[in-house]
Formats: sequence, structure tokens, C-alpha cells
Amino acid sequence: MKASATVTARDLASVSRSLYVEGGLLMRKLQHWRPFICPFERLLPFVFDNAVVLDIGCGGGLFLGLLVGSGCNIARGVGFDVSAPAIGAAQRMASLVNRRMGRDVLHFHRLDLAAAWPRGPFDVVCLIDVMHHVPPAAQQALLQQASAQVAPGGTLIYKDMCRRPLWRASMNRLHDLVLARQWIHYLPIEDAEQWVVESGLRVVHGETANRLWYGHELRVFRRPL
Repeated sequence: MKASATVTARDLASVSRSLYVEGGLLMRKLQHWRPFICPFERLLPFVFDNAVVLDIGCGGGLFLGLLVGSGCNIARGVGFDVSAPAIGAAQRMASLVNRRMGRDVLHFHRLDLAAAWPRGPFDVVCLIDVMHHVPPAAQQALLQQASAQVAPGGTLIYKDMCRRPLWRASMNRLHDLVLARQWIHYLPIEDAEQWVVESGLRVVHGETANRLWYGHELRVFRRPL
């Protein structure tokens, strides 16, 4: 299956179930069901074949797994996250994918955001549902550091939860209180755009998507050649 506008959440959930077959039940089920919450099918088409991809705050590695599982022939995918259990799930998934592919295409590392990141630049850099977990005082520096990892002609994919309408934002806040046990901090999408543009990229795509009771803000940026 090739990632495209015709790929559905149900398709991606099926891919996820084929990738996460080992490890704790809760962690596996979170990956299996996440495509019904997060509109990954809108993100995947912005990653091109033969790209080297960095996924910042990758969680269980689902986005990179879905890329490979949906037919995108990336050269290499690297993800990192602060959560040891999530990275454990990502590494188990990567071991399965790498065996199937016959090469080491996916790599995952447990890193604090303040630690040295994997060396770039990268053709595609992803920040998916990360920013609202970052303290407000650190958001601008993180987003600009991510932007600096984008190679000339490369792409930054930014997706985060919406601040408006209030009821959708509140439902996501409840979600993170239950699952992450964290009081989140929404970043206005206008600030995100400004900081990335100040880093030398330009907006090439923007949309808002609703899924169940969740609201998602997507922006795609590109660095000129």
C-alpha cells in the first residue's frame, strides 16, 4: 500500500497491528488505535521516496513505521523520545521492520530534548504532537532547533493539537491528563509559523483536521534550495 490521499485510518491501523506484535499490551494497543485519532494519512504524502527522516519526540515510532509499512521507500528513518517505554516499543517494531526490509532502515534512541540530537541535516523533519508537551519557555528554541535540522530543499512537518474550539482543546487536555499525566501547554499556530519562517523556511501547506472530538493543526514548511 502506497501512502496517498486514498489511504484511510483503517488502512493505517491495519499496518500498525502488523508492526506492533511484541511488548506490553497497553503500549501495543495505543499504537494500534492511534491512526483513528491522529490523521496520519494527511501527513504521509509529504514524505518523499529516498528521504532521510528525523522524527523528534517520536513516541513509539508509529509515524516512521507507518511510512515504511504504507510503501514509502525512505532511505533511513531516525526517531528519538524521552520515554524509555515508548522507545522500547519503537525499537521492537524497528527490529521487525528491518528484518522484513533486509536492511537497517529504522533507528530509535532514548534522548532528552536537551541532549545532542542525531546529526543532520535531514530531508524531512517531523514534529508530531510534541509541542504541547514542551514548557512554553522552551517551545521557541525547540522549534527553531528542529528547523535548523532541515536540509536545503527539505521539509518540516509540524502537527499539533488545536487551541480552538475550546471544547476540542479540553478533550485533548483530558486525554493527556489521563494517559500522559501531564498538564499540556498549547502553542498558537501563528507563533509556530512565525518561528519557523524566521528560521529560513516557508509555509507550503496548512490545514485543520478534526478526528472524533480531537482537533489537529497541520503545517508543512520547506527550506529553499
